[in-house]
Amino acid sequence: MIAPPLLQHETLARPRLDLRRRAVAWAFGRLIRSVERQLCAPGTLPARGIHRIVVCRPNHRLGNAMLISPLIAEIEALYPGAEIDIVAGGRAAEALYAPRFNVRRVICLPRHVARHLLATVGLLRQLRACPYDLAIDACLGSQSGRLLLAWVRASHKVGFPAAGWGAADAQPAPGRPDHLAQRSVFVLRRAYAGGCRPSYPPLDMRLGEAEKAQGRRVLDAIAGEPSSRAGRVVLGVFPHATGAKRYDGAWWQAFLATLQSARPDILVVDVLAEHGVSQLGDGFASIYTRDVRKLAAVIAAMDGFVSADCGVMHVAAATGTPTYGLFSVTDPAKYAPYGHGSTAIDTRELSAPEAARAVLRLLPAP
Repeated sequence: MIAPPLLQHETLARPRLDLRRRAVAWAFGRLIRSVERQLCAPGTLPARGIHRIVVCRPNHRLGNAMLISPLIAEIEALYPGAEIDIVAGGRAAEALYAPRFNVRRVICLPRHVARHLLATVGLLRQLRACPYDLAIDACLGSQSGRLLLAWVRASHKVGFPAAGWGAADAQPAPGRPDHLAQRSVFVLRRAYAGGCRPSYPPLDMRLGEAEKAQGRRVLDAIAGEPSSRAGRVVLGVFPHATGAKRYDGAWWQAFLATLQSARPDILVVDVLAEHGVSQLGDGFASIYTRDVRKLAAVIAAMDGFVSADCGVMHVAAATGTPTYGLFSVTDPAKYAPYGHGSTAIDTRELSAPEAARAVLRLLPAP
């Protein structure tokens, strides 16, 4: 496999992150530990009387925002008459969840809190002023999520119990799933006093019919009308990822050459990253938009989607299009795209042509 080494600034970022986490744990340790005593014990969260709910996931990454969609779907199933607030970092969650009927508002904390202290304090005061029936910390081991859980006023609080403040190395409860998108659903079900479905909700963008129709029209303009591409498979490819998860241009060229040699019916659509520069050259039809819902609508009209592990991969899976995630460093058990025929392909022991053949075995027939 051809992949560039981890960038130097990312190597240096981890010690700084660890130092910041230790500083937060020291400054707010008592507050963080106090939440542990407030968490709902298993089977004690009422099945009725829960109307105002807040979900705390203050992370700016698109993928992490998308991974709480099963939790939002589970809340809608357990409490269909409730109203949901979501506390997120950055603007990604607003685009993903604001259109949903049960979501009242998405509170977007600034990505860099230190640069926007007044705005952050104002948002936190708004949050504190609202009494909730249920508050959920949606991530195991998130200091910011646990601090928000401590800050909000709620009759019932749900989070991952742990020795200490909720560290990721805490002993897992029996039956806890590996996948991060399912863990928050699990912890809610464990607290819930009523019955729950056995399966986990899939990732879901909840695209409207009008959005899907517009996406089909755009794809037709990019790839050709359905009549002109009869018998062809439209495959979206997102070749961008960050750091060690990234495959370089040579890897992708070898991957696509193998794919198209074996299946000339495959029509590749190059999905460009936010910087607008293709890693694949100018030999393919392409789509560029910085609007995540517009991008999702176009992907929903495709027959399949290939991507390295990244936020766009999770968005693609959430459209219902079978998504094949390529994993070179991260754990597929935790981050694989799932639902609607999506799956992960571990490429750590595969060359680019071998990875392409693995995808070929999963693609729909022409």
